[in-house]
Amino acid sequence: MDHSTDRATPVLAVSADDLSIRYDSWRSGSRYQAVNGVTFDIAEGEILAIIGESGSGKSSLATAVAGLAGAGIPGAPVITGGTLSVLGQSVRALSPRKRDRLTLRVGYVPQDAGARLDSRLTVGENVADPIYSRDPHFDSRDAGIAVATLIDAVRLPLTTMNKHPHELSRGQRQRVAIARALILEPTLLVADDPTAGIDVTVRGAILDIIKDLHEQRSFSALVVSHTVSEVRRFSDRVAVMHRGVIVGIGGVDDVLEDPRHEYVEGLARAIEEIKAAEQLSVG
Repeated sequence: MDHSTDRATPVLAVSADDLSIRYDSWRSGSRYQAVNGVTFDIAEGEILAIIGESGSGKSSLATAVAGLAGAGIPGAPVITGGTLSVLGQSVRALSPRKRDRLTLRVGYVPQDAGARLDSRLTVGENVADPIYSRDPHFDSRDAGIAVATLIDAVRLPLTTMNKHPHELSRGQRQRVAIARALILEPTLLVADDPTAGIDVTVRGAILDIIKDLHEQRSFSALVVSHTVSEVRRFSDRVAVMHRGVIVGIGGVDDVLEDPRHEYVEGLARAIEEIKAAEQLSVG
């Protein structure tokens, strides 16, 4: 018997086909096209990194994959073309009930998420908040164990649970935000530039935490990142965005060694120049 068809199609966590996203400004009547016809997939259990210059559409794409495009949230983008499927659910014109169900399965770390923690709550209460938002009667002991497990997993001392966000460094707050995003054990993690504004000496540690948690929990992920060097810490596959389109996608080395767009050529050239400078300094 021929079983060749049994191994044909991988399970996809995210699938976008000719996806376009824009922002509407009702005050001025203007519209801004942020993403213009992108196509990509994220396989189940895979991390896809997104890089590109400021304004390239990375954050808009992350917002849409997190299930928040068209959600009626002020300032949120809307999907205007193509298709986007997240965890098997088409996200265009989602009903509020279906959107709530989907977002329970997606952990979202927005830009500067650490600054968005509730200052009135302790760190432990911030991390546990999604549990009680879902089930106000959830067992407090079980919630405490889950919170403590994640605080430890993001490499913070358990005493941090009793502190308030303002008592932590920016990098520590970002780790708390990652723990909060994962407390409901989501199937998909969307992290929008999780190292933005954080001291360069600790950026690598935060990306390593995401990689380690991915290995432990086997979620799929879309992670917006700064540079190719950061991407190499946690993912083998990258999509490069430029002016709302994907201009390179695939294995990191494959994209850089065979650039199909001048922006990717510039990235590859800059990396080679950095390598050459490092070799000279060592020599």
